[in-house]
Amino acid sequence: MNIVFMGTSGFGVPSAEAILESGRTIAAVVTTPDKPQGRGLRMLPSPVKQWAESHSLKVLQPEKLRDTEFISEMRAIAPDVIVVVAFRILPPEIFGIPVRGAFNLHASLLPKYRGAAPIQWAIINGERETGVTTFFLKEKVDTGNILVQEKITIGERETFGELHDRLSVLGVGAVVRTLELIESSNVTAIQQDDTRSTPAPKITKEICRIDWRKPAAEIFNLIRGLSPSPGAWTTLHGIIIKIFLSVPVEVPGVSPAPGICAIGGTRLFVGTENGTLEILEAQREGRGRMSAANFISGRNVHQDDIFK
Repeated sequence: MNIVFMGTSGFGVPSAEAILESGRTIAAVVTTPDKPQGRGLRMLPSPVKQWAESHSLKVLQPEKLRDTEFISEMRAIAPDVIVVVAFRILPPEIFGIPVRGAFNLHASLLPKYRGAAPIQWAIINGERETGVTTFFLKEKVDTGNILVQEKITIGERETFGELHDRLSVLGVGAVVRTLELIESSNVTAIQQDDTRSTPAPKITKEICRIDWRKPAAEIFNLIRGLSPSPGAWTTLHGIIIKIFLSVPVEVPGVSPAPGICAIGGTRLFVGTENGTLEILEAQREGRGRMSAANFISGRNVHQDDIFK
């Protein structure tokens, strides 16, 4: 079976690797153009391109997916299946090319969390369970018929980064299983129930800002849902402070008002609308990520300072 793999981030690499390890052939890998990154703005390839080149695979990097040259090249490859993992939205001109269809691996239990940031929103909303879904592509994003789903429990303190990596590995089995079903012509695709859908929109800077007038549990979920990237943030004396790890606590005699800092030895507490949050890891703008103890000892924060 002739397969084209499409992806950008490291999330898709384990699935691409599994396709090759299963003995299948990847005729081409489609990824985004190299982008300037880092302080030196060096042109760097995507993780998927790096992986593809390490296996000497053909790599295509179209600027626009509706480009006639790219469409012609895809038709010349004549894939039986297109596998999409963490890539851009495909137009019908592309996902209509393969004779056996194009499917996507999405990091949620669709129809829940349709959109760009399903892992983050599952944690931010305090979900206890999530998973991965493969589905046939159609023009409306994340609405295609479901092929395979795998579930996973979200840890009570699990961060976005940790869950991202676990779902990336979980997706391997879903992708390989989906290819097996397509190859055997034993596909039973289930239509999504649109009435049960929930959104997972792109994470913006304003979404990342902590509102200390909210309950401790809600802020705790926001912080872990954005850790390590892009990071939940607040300000102290006009300086941006990112917070990466926290935990709701009950400490006798410590119940500061929302946004007010309280220091107990090497521990940093912040008041919320309902409960107290202990900050475990933070970062002052322009400096490195550090433990609360180091954050305090570096005189970045003092008793009764106010996070805003």
